[in-house]
Amino acid sequence: MKINMVAKILVVEDDLNLLATLKYSLLKEGYEVITAVDGSGALEMARREKPGLIVLDVMLPKLSGFEVCRILRKEMTVPILMLTAKTEEVDKVVGLEIGADDYMTKPFSMRELLARLQAMLRRADMAKLPPAAKSETLKISDLEIDIGRHQAFCRGSLLELAPKEFDLLVFLARNKGFVFSREQLLDKVWGYDYAGETRTVDVHIRWLRQKIETDPAHPRHLLTVRGTGYKLEG
Repeated sequence: MKINMVAKILVVEDDLNLLATLKYSLLKEGYEVITAVDGSGALEMARREKPGLIVLDVMLPKLSGFEVCRILRKEMTVPILMLTAKTEEVDKVVGLEIGADDYMTKPFSMRELLARLQAMLRRADMAKLPPAAKSETLKISDLEIDIGRHQAFCRGSLLELAPKEFDLLVFLARNKGFVFSREQLLDKVWGYDYAGETRTVDVHIRWLRQKIETDPAHPRHLLTVRGTGYKLEG
C-alpha cells in the first residue's frame, strides 16, 4: 500500500536506459518524477524543485554522487537513496557517512527499490505529523526522547540526529533490554526485508554511541551482544 502517491522523486542517473526505466516504474506507481543526468544538474533540480526523495547514482559526470549528497545534506533533510555499481564495502560506508539514508548496488530488483522508497517516504511522512498525532516521551537514564517533537536529549543537551538515527534510537528505547539482530533492526527500522549487507546498522549504532555515550569505546547504554546484535539499557 503506497502512502505518498503524490511524492516528487528526483532521479539522478547518467545511464539513460536505466534512467528511463526508473522513471517509467516510478510514474507507474503514481509518483511525480523529475530527473538529472549529472551532479551539477542534480544540485540545481534539488534546490529548485524541493523533491520528497532523491535516488542518486554515485558515478556521475561533473560532480560525483558522494559530493552531491555531501552538499545537499548541509542544505536539506530530504531522504537520499544512493545507487552504486561498486561492491566494495568502503564505498557503501562512505555514502552512509556523508548522510545518505540508504544505498543499493547495481544490478538491483525494481521491486526492492520501490519497497525501500515507500519505506523512506513513510518515515518522512511520519516525521511531518503534528505533535498531537504522535505525542510520546521516552526516558531511559540520562536519555530523553520526545517523539512528538522528533527530538532527543542526553544529559539535558539536544542531540543532532539524522532521521535514521532517531528512528533507530526510538525503536531500541521502546524495546529497552531486548536484543535485536542486525537483520531484525533493518526490517523494523528501515522498513524492508533486507537481504544484503548489514553494515548500515553498525554505522548508525556507532553514530549513536558517539552522541549518547560518555565514552563511546566503552558504552553503558547502547550495548553489543556478541554474536547476536544490539540492545539499549538504562
